[in-house]
Amino acid sequence: MVSRSSEVEEALKAGRPVVALESTVIAHGLPVPHNLETAIGCEEEVRSIGALPATMAIVGGEPIIGLDKDRLRELATREDVVKVNPANLAMTLARGQWGATTVAASLLLAERAGIEVFATGGIGGVHRGAAQSFDISADLAALARHRVVTVCAGAKAILDLSATIEVLETLGVPVIGYGTSELPAFYSRSSGIGLDCRADSPREVAAIVRAHRALGTGTGVLVVVPPPAEAEVPADEIAVSIEAALQEAARQAISGKAVTPFLLDFVARHTAGRSLRANIALLRNNARVAAGIAGELKARQSGRHPGQE
Repeated sequence: MVSRSSEVEEALKAGRPVVALESTVIAHGLPVPHNLETAIGCEEEVRSIGALPATMAIVGGEPIIGLDKDRLRELATREDVVKVNPANLAMTLARGQWGATTVAASLLLAERAGIEVFATGGIGGVHRGAAQSFDISADLAALARHRVVTVCAGAKAILDLSATIEVLETLGVPVIGYGTSELPAFYSRSSGIGLDCRADSPREVAAIVRAHRALGTGTGVLVVVPPPAEAEVPADEIAVSIEAALQEAARQAISGKAVTPFLLDFVARHTAGRSLRANIALLRNNARVAAGIAGELKARQSGRHPGQE
């Protein structure tokens, strides 16, 4: 069902660490030229830790695992790229379209491709007002369905973070704070929501992942990483921008798939680009952390550790 690049194919056969990267952030999440620059930057971060990046997208109806630079560039500039989730994935394939994979679709493809670790910016979750709208991201169900480690900066701050954590607990998805005992709030290092599980190194994360997999629950594992301190927008500051964005979205009757990109764009403009800079910094940081975890998982499988001859 999926086509892996020759480089990804060789790495997986050789037992080398591979990190899956999503493509919605390229086609729909970041403005030009930041989208392409960030995509290339995330791949460079993964390679710098000794792992192989595998950016995923749908190219002319074919799921590609490991885009080359020409396809990355085209994905960043085309205007007909579908935002793909598990519900419309089959349609995108059947129609021969280009598609950018959301977290949920990326997890599906990563598992099919045999990749253990996936890095993104922030996951989707329970939207504010979901008690009336029932707007809950497919990302949460995908985290419970696919045995992949997802590394992110928490759920997007525009969401109901407390409700999102409650749903993840209900679904049996472990949430590991990487170097933190508190859920990061995407742009901000602090949310005020405590976590039961903390790990301070890739080796600790790998140990928890292995123990969880041994239980046979079949769910993935979520690793949440605070954004770099120098790039964060404090929670009390970003809250003002988010509230203004929500009010404007309601005024314009924005709904469905258009909500998240509208809110993120509004917040970026409202913060004079600070949220955009935080987004780029955390994406690169998450990619680097994911590469370390992928390396440790492979090292434990082979009985060796990174840097050990």
